[in-house]
Amino acid sequence: MQSPWDHSNSTHALLAAFPARMSGNVQRVVSIVPGAQYPPTGTFAVAVQGETVSIPYRIYSEELDPSLERSLTGAQRVIARCLYSRHHDGYVRQRNLELLLDSTEPWVAPFVMQLVGEYVLEILEAIRQGLGGLAVPGSVERRLYGEFIMQNPGFFASTERRVVSYWTCYYRRKYPEFGRYPGSELMEAFRAAASERQGTRWPRNTPPPFAGKFDRRA
Repeated sequence: MQSPWDHSNSTHALLAAFPARMSGNVQRVVSIVPGAQYPPTGTFAVAVQGETVSIPYRIYSEELDPSLERSLTGAQRVIARCLYSRHHDGYVRQRNLELLLDSTEPWVAPFVMQLVGEYVLEILEAIRQGLGGLAVPGSVERRLYGEFIMQNPGFFASTERRVVSYWTCYYRRKYPEFGRYPGSELMEAFRAAASERQGTRWPRNTPPPFAGKFDRRA
């Protein structure tokens, strides 16, 4: 099987998912990623600390061999988890996401935020539980995600609309009230983070929820 990871343009595509200063670490991770039948598909572009990165929508490689993963540095392992959070298998995405949620690196934020706008309920629950600091004014999580949203208002607005769409299509029977849907709670938490960072109320692109555990003043 020919590996798309051997192609310079595929390697470039993965390098483009992270800030340029991370290129050496990204190249190290890519060098041990198993070959795949299909190359990464699709991309979404966001700003990270003023630099545009382009992240693949899905990758298709098998997970890393544990012995090879142990050879990576801490930062390289976070990079690998970011990449595998884009895996075509939802279980793989969730496992890797759960290992990302305590990271305070700005370049991790778009990988987490993208998953909020996808359809796997268990992943939404994992994010809601893993980012408990979003409910705390002045927390590291609020600063991190508030800054990311301020740099990417269009991406955040699109994420809000996807959350509403997936709720409508798949989860409205389970959660008749949008405010009880985990994606709604997350959107309120992220909106509160952006409002706190900006100093004014962030605009809404979802139905207004009822009062709940997150800061509803934003």
